[in-house]
Amino acid sequence: MEERLRKLKKNKISNELQFTNRHRENIYKAIQREEDKNEDVFLAILQLLSNKKTGFELLQTLIGRGIKKFVENEGSLYLLLHELEQKEYILSEWSDDKQKHYSLNQKGRRFLKKAEAKHGLETKTLNELLRGDLLYE
Repeated sequence: MEERLRKLKKNKISNELQFTNRHRENIYKAIQREEDKNEDVFLAILQLLSNKKTGFELLQTLIGRGIKKFVENEGSLYLLLHELEQKEYILSEWSDDKQKHYSLNQKGRRFLKKAEAKHGLETKTLNELLRGDLLYE
């Protein structure tokens, strides 16, 4: 085992692995499918936040839609919500019963409209949002 770890440390493993072109194509297709799934998840979140929801309500609705991305990792949903809030696409407010509610603001609604129009034609739009690469508002 230690010998294998030394090889990894020396970065020799890439020389020992051999992939056929078919394997490479399958790997790239799998990566693309995962990115497409992420696009669908982000679009679903933005659509659902058209109406005010708590994080828990959002999670339950996503699960109801068959999106299992956050089932074992609820915290990542809240990190995503925080990031969307920092980028000023959503608003949050505390209710009297001390629950935090999230909803789209005007900027988020405009973005959602553009993303829905481009969904399927240009799948990079939502990833650009999360990286902060959007130049139009």
